[in-house]
Amino acid sequence: MLDKFLEYLQFEKRYSPHTITSYKKDLDDFFHFYMRTESSEDITKATKKIIRNFIVELSENNISKRSINRKLSSLRSFYLFLLKIGEIKVSPTEGISSLKFYAEKQIPMSKEEMTDLSEHVFDHIDDILEKSIIEVLYQTGMRKAELCGLVFEHVDLNENELRIIGKGNKQRVVPISNDLSELLKSYLEIRNPQTEFKSYFFVNKKGKKLNEKFVYVVVNKYLSLVTTKEKKSPHILRHSFATHVLDNGAEISKVKKILGHSSLASTQVYTNANIEQLKKVFNQAHPRASKKEEL
Repeated sequence: MLDKFLEYLQFEKRYSPHTITSYKKDLDDFFHFYMRTESSEDITKATKKIIRNFIVELSENNISKRSINRKLSSLRSFYLFLLKIGEIKVSPTEGISSLKFYAEKQIPMSKEEMTDLSEHVFDHIDDILEKSIIEVLYQTGMRKAELCGLVFEHVDLNENELRIIGKGNKQRVVPISNDLSELLKSYLEIRNPQTEFKSYFFVNKKGKKLNEKFVYVVVNKYLSLVTTKEKKSPHILRHSFATHVLDNGAEISKVKKILGHSSLASTQVYTNANIEQLKKVFNQAHPRASKKEEL
């Protein structure tokens, strides 16, 4: 049944390989738990109690609430699929709520930190690939998986455009600056010509397709040179991109399109990124604001 579900995700839902891999990992975790606790491989017989026991064990193993909710979401999708094809009559996940948690606040990089990185740090760094990774993530807001999966035919440096394959295999076209286009042309001059991964735009010095761990390490290394913020990940660059373009007056609907969000609510998160700065401005400038109290 797991194989049928994964084929459904691939061929009918047209999910990306990265998304399918995440589903498979979540379902494999539950499958192994089920075999160990129920001495059975038939997870179509799972009950609500078993799902809850799985959640309890994950929690006792210090798995984050965010990760537990993702696994629960994968199980919901799987059992809804079994309902759809008539393998079960009731989903064991029905009535089981996601765990409540307070999302850790993501603090974007400041414009000054990003300027410091591009105008000072990069002046002393010769690694064009690593520069390109940072600049592409920050100037386009793309996800690290999207960067690793970027293919040659979707890069148009004459028109300064990138075609990105996002979640659910949805495509979007993102414009890039002349400076970024010139940087990518410089990267192509040193790109390993012996690579077996010719369809992918980015490859490492050995000619291998970039992996997400490498991208994370590169981003963390460079951001550590200009900030003491705890979170220094590719997602923070995506967050910073969205925050900065919205601060500069970009329409939220257009930013939504560039980021590949399916709903406006996902993009609206970034409009609150600088709320503390807005409060400060209000308290300093608004005639009704108290000089002694903050909002």
